[in-house]
Amino acid sequence: MNSIEQTTVSKVSWRLLPLLMISYFIAYLDRVNLGFAGASMSKDLGFTSAVFGSAAGIFFIAYFLFEVPSNMALERFGARRWIARIMFSWGILSAAQAWVTGPTSFNVVRFLLGIAEAGFFPGVIFYITLWFPAAYRARIVGWFMFAIPISTVIGSPISGYILNMDGVMGMHGWQWLFILEAIPSLILTVFILLYLPDRPADAKWLEPQERDWLVRTLAAEQANRESIHKISWKQSLVNWRVIALGFVYMGITVPLYGLSFFLPQIIKGFGGLSNVEIGFINAFPYLVGAIAMVYWTRWSDARKERQVFLLIPLACIFLGLVGAAMLDQPVPKMAALTVAAFGVFTALPVFWTVPTALLSGVAAAAGIAWINSIGNLGGYIGPTIFGILKDRMGNDFYAVLFLALLSVVAFALVLMIGHDKRAELGAAPVRV
Repeated sequence: MNSIEQTTVSKVSWRLLPLLMISYFIAYLDRVNLGFAGASMSKDLGFTSAVFGSAAGIFFIAYFLFEVPSNMALERFGARRWIARIMFSWGILSAAQAWVTGPTSFNVVRFLLGIAEAGFFPGVIFYITLWFPAAYRARIVGWFMFAIPISTVIGSPISGYILNMDGVMGMHGWQWLFILEAIPSLILTVFILLYLPDRPADAKWLEPQERDWLVRTLAAEQANRESIHKISWKQSLVNWRVIALGFVYMGITVPLYGLSFFLPQIIKGFGGLSNVEIGFINAFPYLVGAIAMVYWTRWSDARKERQVFLLIPLACIFLGLVGAAMLDQPVPKMAALTVAAFGVFTALPVFWTVPTALLSGVAAAAGIAWINSIGNLGGYIGPTIFGILKDRMGNDFYAVLFLALLSVVAFALVLMIGHDKRAELGAAPVRV
């Protein structure tokens, strides 16, 4: 690595990553705090597991419908303004969950929240392709997505404490949870508007030679991809590899969201635990996943290998969830769920190196959003089917087994799709 490359990538990383990580930390915390609110909220409002799971998942129906339009708007209007708009609107609607009174209002607010947040995650993935060369993307996406497990590691105990505010000012603890955890996104909107540049050409904080190196490097990588397989944004929506990648992502997100929404309730079922104790126990698999994510992505970048580094985590998701379904004792069950968490959180960032090596320009904005849209249908499928199976069977055995089976589908699709390393090494990639 030459000195200008090292200093440029370092400057860009320190300038952009902290703000993006904090933004995603807050986004994900706002998304999954429903899992902590679930038990007491369902009791107070009379929700069954199926009603709760369906409302939790309807967020992702809206997400599916509005992802591509939102990402196209981000490409047109710029990341700074569009991401700020997303954060402000989701903060308002996340807080609004505190005032739902039954299934109808709960579903409506969750659907509107999905519309508000649509485009944030794929927008940032697309944004990363505008700033970081391919050789760095696994670790950069890994650091960005580090916010997922950390939001649970930090947020779980905090959420437990907030739930103990039950009765303060005549409100339930779950209401305080939605209100207090929505405030940071509103504050962060201002920082996004002030400090997030749209493209490298706008980076006045880079030296001219650093800015020129970055612009030239990224342009050369894009030209290399487009010289062999230039795909329009419309073509990206029907390309078989893009669609298949969406289902691979679903095989990761279904276990992720199924556990995010229901793991606190599984732990509560162990019996005799306070809200705070549940929060700390819930945080452990995510802590393991966070640490593993950092080292796994660095290893993937160093080896310039994506497929193997995706297949191994998918196998861990399956084995961990099958073990969790078969075990009843708290410690072995949590150990198995920790193996599954390792798989989920190491698979996520490596997965996103595959589509970003395939797509460029506006096609990347649309294609990444489309993959995320398909994958995040798992956010609806996972909680909904999990809740139905849990209600009908009276336990979580078949519900957890269902989550495991989708990782098998994802494993098979990764083998079918393949990944040409030359797309990231600068040689001509395979025509699609």
